[in-house]
Amino acid sequence: MNKQKKKLPLAMQIFIALILAIVVGLLMQSQAAFTENYIKPFGTIFLNLLKFIVVPIVLFSIMCGIISMKDIKKVGTIGLKTVLYYMCTTAFAITIGLIGGNIFQRFFPVIATTDLAYEMPEKTSVMDTIVNIFPSNFISPMVESNMLQVIVIALLLGFSIIKLGEKNIGIVKACNNINEIFMKCMEMILKLSPIGVFCLLCPVVASNGAAIIGSLAMVLLAAYICYILHAVVVYSVAVKTMGGISPAKFFKEMLPAIMFAFSSASSVGTLPINMECVEKLGAKKEVSSFVLPLGATINMDGTAIYQGVCAIFIASCYGIHLTLPQMMTIILTATLASIGTAGVPGSGMVMLAMVLTSVGLPVDGIALVAGVDRIFDMGRTTVNITGDASCCIIVSNQESKKEQRRAKKVQP
Repeated sequence: MNKQKKKLPLAMQIFIALILAIVVGLLMQSQAAFTENYIKPFGTIFLNLLKFIVVPIVLFSIMCGIISMKDIKKVGTIGLKTVLYYMCTTAFAITIGLIGGNIFQRFFPVIATTDLAYEMPEKTSVMDTIVNIFPSNFISPMVESNMLQVIVIALLLGFSIIKLGEKNIGIVKACNNINEIFMKCMEMILKLSPIGVFCLLCPVVASNGAAIIGSLAMVLLAAYICYILHAVVVYSVAVKTMGGISPAKFFKEMLPAIMFAFSSASSVGTLPINMECVEKLGAKKEVSSFVLPLGATINMDGTAIYQGVCAIFIASCYGIHLTLPQMMTIILTATLASIGTAGVPGSGMVMLAMVLTSVGLPVDGIALVAGVDRIFDMGRTTVNITGDASCCIIVSNQESKKEQRRAKKVQP
């Protein structure tokens, strides 16, 4: 007899914390001041820890990702096409998420409490936004949590390490070790998520009553409509025009991987099934063995959609209207950050913290969506792995055409 107790998954713990926060919050509506003074501070501690880990996670994970890109040089154009496709589709995804969020914005609530009152920072022009991407100081972007500048620092340092050639062995090892340390630190912090969600959401429900609960259904609906739209439109057009196969055939053969991804919410876990599906669709094994693992690491279209919808939702809750430059900043931040935070447990929450920080929105808003993060995650993982497969089909088709052209030149 196995006496060892089976541990409850973190996603289930967070979901239970969400339910408890709603129940306790509704019961303590007459004691809203108590929840603000004695429950919310523990949620603030969780937020502080989340803010603390975001900068080092982004800095070192992107650096390590750039350093590992030396492998992409060996596969030449395959790596270039893969990265370009992933970056483009991620930018499309975050754009669709922002558009969907804006369409549904009228159904999102405004939380009119003293604690959630928020003053919008002064508007900046598009050119000022571009100039502000590039840091003038090494330390200040990290102190101020300026995510775009941190990403630029990570890119510059990563490429500089590659340029060192054989001298970089020790530095590469050190960077990877430091990255692993911060990943472990992230795991420990995320174990506190249930407590953090309860302590942050309970006072909100106590102050606002049931109004906030229905809004979660609307933000989930908005996200899933955007998920489906991105998969059906963007991936269908891509595999038809560049992959040379019909969208119907693509989605039919991808169904096993899609179903597994939706139920498991794990891109890495779906990888073996995804490889089988794309090879049945005619993708070359040497292409799929490179493109799909890389996609599981850096391609996060579903997560990008989630960022867009949730940024609009949280801004709406604070009574804030995001400007066009701010939305452009969200697109750029989420696209670049998808490389840095992919593969991190709870990466959606980490990326959302980055996106909110990049446009000056309060990170406290994460509590409003963290409780149903698992439901978001099922859809975004499905979109992520489908995007990986579409890239694999396209790159494989392009390489086959290139080989055919070379064969014709060789023929007398």
